[in-house]
Amino acid sequence: MKPLIFSLPGNETLAASLARELDAEPGSVEIRRFPDGESYVRILSQVSGRECLLVATLDRPDDKILPLSFLATTARELGAARVTLIAPYLAYMRQDRRFQSGESVTSARFARFLSGWIDGLVTIDPHLHRRSSLEEIYTVPCTTLHAAPLISRWIKEEVVNPLLVGPDVESEQWVAEVASEVGSPWVVLKKERLGDRNVRISVPGLDHWLDRTPVLIDDIISTARTMIETVGHLVRAGMKAPVCVGVHAVFAGPAYADLRAAGAGRIVTCNTIPHESNGIDVCPLLAGALREER
Repeated sequence: MKPLIFSLPGNETLAASLARELDAEPGSVEIRRFPDGESYVRILSQVSGRECLLVATLDRPDDKILPLSFLATTARELGAARVTLIAPYLAYMRQDRRFQSGESVTSARFARFLSGWIDGLVTIDPHLHRRSSLEEIYTVPCTTLHAAPLISRWIKEEVVNPLLVGPDVESEQWVAEVASEVGSPWVVLKKERLGDRNVRISVPGLDHWLDRTPVLIDDIISTARTMIETVGHLVRAGMKAPVCVGVHAVFAGPAYADLRAAGAGRIVTCNTIPHESNGIDVCPLLAGALREER
């Protein structure tokens, strides 16, 4: 029996693409708000005995969590054989320890919430900073996919004579992998974070690469402060207008406009979060993983 694919609001395009790739049946669900702001969820498809795939990228997560919870738990109550969450962007991964007394370790709390509603999770490049895998905090099977091969292919096709630039020392292994696939040199920034929206950066050894097109790569572009500071640094050093590539286009507040104004030549992201900068399609990556699991 074909799986059912349900789209949470805002995920319709990706869900439709996945349904075509997997030869799955689009599920029908009504999700809306009552006048007082409470959520209304009604599953219109027959889910009994069916595998249900819920497509919900989780940027700006707080308004999305209750409808997702109601949809997942209702599908289970109605007899779904399995409920899998496809969350290309997985929220609440940054607060992975208690930095100050009294703080909530929200990554662990959030993992407990989700694990109680679903039977499996598929995501792309979660922010595993101090954790080796999602299974450290999630109690359901997790499939973690990586966009590096897609980014490598895009750079090879779209950028002439690139120099890959990583955001910090923690990105070194990832940037080195992409650079190896592209066949280009790479450097990593020296970064000092001064606050949520302020960073101080330096880029080593630029004199050797003035003939190259710098390609800045990061997993999450949120405030974009690191990229903005780096773009300014590279432009002042006389390099070509940088290309900025990100996996997840969070772009908090005016970050996208600020990055463009800083002098970025192109800004390209994966479509894990719908945004005008999307230029790298993750649907084949997700579909391939889901086929392997069936």
